[in-house]
Amino acid sequence: MGKKINYTYATGKRKTSSARVRIFRGKEENSVNGMPVEKYFPGVINETFWKRPLAVTETSDKYYFTAKITGGGKSSQLEALVNGIAKALVKISAEKYKKPLKKFGFLTRDARERQRRMVGMGGKSRRKKQSPKR
Repeated sequence: MGKKINYTYATGKRKTSSARVRIFRGKEENSVNGMPVEKYFPGVINETFWKRPLAVTETSDKYYFTAKITGGGKSSQLEALVNGIAKALVKISAEKYKKPLKKFGFLTRDARERQRRMVGMGGKSRRKKQSPKR
């Protein structure tokens, strides 16, 4: 029987993406779906984006995370991850971390979703059928 590892769990969502985030105390490599985060979300812009909740709360040297992300594209997965990290940090210590994370908008779930296509509209969600010229 393995030893129990203490972690804080939270879920972050954006569009159809869902990120299940576990935050652990200590210093190890952050991972997403079994891969290092730098490999899953390559690029400097992506790296600064997922590091921001930890940088704002000054906890990048205290905690590390693992995440399982499903659904959506890479951009919405990244935003779901950031939302999940922020929610988990608030669960750890609300009085310390909630105010700075709320100020930067990491705790707010972006409610914008894809608009469904309507019947009789000629294709996509907002497209109208072409009217006859004469």
